[in-house]
Amino acid sequence: MDFTMVVIPVALVLGALVGFLMYRYQSRAAGVQLQAERERMDAAMHQKERDIEMQAKEALHRRRDELEQELSGRRRDVQREESRLDQRRGETEKRADKVEKRENELGKRQSAFDKQARELEQQQQQQLLEVERVAGLTAREAKEELIAAVEKESRDDMARVIRRIEEEAKIESENRARKLLVVAMQRVASEQVSEHSISTVPIPSDDIKGRIIGRNGRNIRAFEQAAGVDVMVDDTPEAVMVASFDPVRREVARRALTKLILDGRIHPTQIEKTVEKSKKEVEVIIKEEGERAAYDAGVPGLRPEILRLVGKLKFRTSYGQDQHAHAVESARLAGVIAAEIGANVEVAKAGGLLHDLGKAVDHEVEGTHAAIGAEICRRYGVSPVVCNAVAAHHQEVDQECLEATIVEVADAISGARPGARRENLEQYVKRIRALEEIACSTEGVGEAFALQAGREVRVIVSPEKVDDLAALQIARDVARKVEETLQYPGQIKVTVIRETRAVDFAK
Repeated sequence: MDFTMVVIPVALVLGALVGFLMYRYQSRAAGVQLQAERERMDAAMHQKERDIEMQAKEALHRRRDELEQELSGRRRDVQREESRLDQRRGETEKRADKVEKRENELGKRQSAFDKQARELEQQQQQQLLEVERVAGLTAREAKEELIAAVEKESRDDMARVIRRIEEEAKIESENRARKLLVVAMQRVASEQVSEHSISTVPIPSDDIKGRIIGRNGRNIRAFEQAAGVDVMVDDTPEAVMVASFDPVRREVARRALTKLILDGRIHPTQIEKTVEKSKKEVEVIIKEEGERAAYDAGVPGLRPEILRLVGKLKFRTSYGQDQHAHAVESARLAGVIAAEIGANVEVAKAGGLLHDLGKAVDHEVEGTHAAIGAEICRRYGVSPVVCNAVAAHHQEVDQECLEATIVEVADAISGARPGARRENLEQYVKRIRALEEIACSTEGVGEAFALQAGREVRVIVSPEKVDDLAALQIARDVARKVEETLQYPGQIKVTVIRETRAVDFAK
């Protein structure tokens, strides 16, 4: 029992000692192994650094070789270019020497030519003096006599040719004029003067013109294509003009351009949207104006297509007269006249309202506005009596009823009443003055007077300076200058008056 108790503690001590020794041994072994691993890693890292350094040195050497080769090539190119420039310099110097020699030769030749020219001039002067001595006239007097003779002969020939051409033109033009005059008078281009085919759109400042035009004209082309008009951006201060012979398109363009200027966003997409919106607005106005005209004139039962064309007359003018108001006024006048003489009031009113219906589309359809309006009325079921009144209000066809004559009279009264059709006073005065100035600017004219509101100009010539043949030529010259210079409706008659007065005194 005592031995066992002694052995156990000794065994425990020995076991603890052995475990401690084994732990120290293992710790030392692990440290040795860790140190060896660190040494291997350091060696590998040093080797990798040496490899990288070697690669960098090799790349540096290669780049240096490449740069040296490139530098050598550029040096060779520079040397070749210097050689070429030296060669050209030498050629240029040779050419300069040749040019200098040629200039010296030309200078010598020019001196010789000048000497010969002086000698020739002296000889010609001597010959001229000899000719003047023999002829008894100076060179200037001989030239004036020759020019006068040629001028007289040419004037006679020219006057005869002018007379023959005028006679042929009169004979040829009479038949054509009868056929074309009525149609031409009704066309839009001849009925609307410039101020009625152009709408002016005010702008806040001239800076907005550049935005309207856009880069490389993109905006203005988009607007003209979308609206179907011409936009004129010129030096007019704070204004842009919209031109079109279609009054509806012009009104759409004017409204759209005004909105774009107020909005400030001017680009092709916004332009298309604004133009489309303005078209819808104008269509609403056309419909409302057509219905209002029928109501004011007392003509019920018209189809929407007819009312729309009547509404389009709101944007149509003729010699300054609003065709929409003219239609309503003609209908009222026709109704009053028909009631007074016992004719059909409803037919007279309808004929008066619709007599100029063709003017709403005469820029789109060939023919006179009377024929176009009658065809439209027949197409949409208007009574034949009213159709005849529309077609015959300018006596292009026979008037088949009394109401047709009443419509013609009402149209004439509405168009001819004071203040119905007018010309701008400033433009009228300017045109009259320009007409007289053109006539007075012709040689031989003493005085000129514009008559009949500018439809005729009478030219008074001096009988001592102008003969009968020259008077004919002056009339032709004044007419040509007026055609080339002025813009006017119809035609202007030029009358040249050459009056010889004989005065004596009884003593």
